[in-house]
Amino acid sequence: MTDSNQLRRILQECKTLAVVGLSANDMRPSYFAAKYMQDHGYRIIPVNPNYDEILGEKCYPDLLSIPDPVDIVDLFQRAERVQPFVEQAIEIKARVVWMQLGVINEDAAQLAREAGLEVVMNRCVKIEYARLFGGLNWVGVDTKVISAKRPLYVNH
Repeated sequence: MTDSNQLRRILQECKTLAVVGLSANDMRPSYFAAKYMQDHGYRIIPVNPNYDEILGEKCYPDLLSIPDPVDIVDLFQRAERVQPFVEQAIEIKARVVWMQLGVINEDAAQLAREAGLEVVMNRCVKIEYARLFGGLNWVGVDTKVISAKRPLYVNH
């Protein structure tokens, strides 16, 4: 289980995200999440063999083709397809493997951990950033940071 302190540290220290499965379709969750992170100062490296460029960045067919260091490998892939990307993340010496919402692969996670990488599963990088650093809102009202603490009084 990844706690909020660990997620906050990862998002503060790791500023380069290779987004595997990033789509150029601005209606897809991968595009929305990557665009949000790019708008908040992160470098996005698209990984998708179907495109030459996404979000103004050169797109690579796989992780091994990326010439620059990668901090986080953000996986927009089905759980049964993540293992080869985790193996590539290990090979390129990424720091973190991040599996998006609904993506849980314990075997791949264990492989990454054994190689010294941190693992985040079943979480959205955009949602976690917004939750931890402000940006989640309700009907346009910026709530800053979401808390699990209940208020002492509730006005009705």
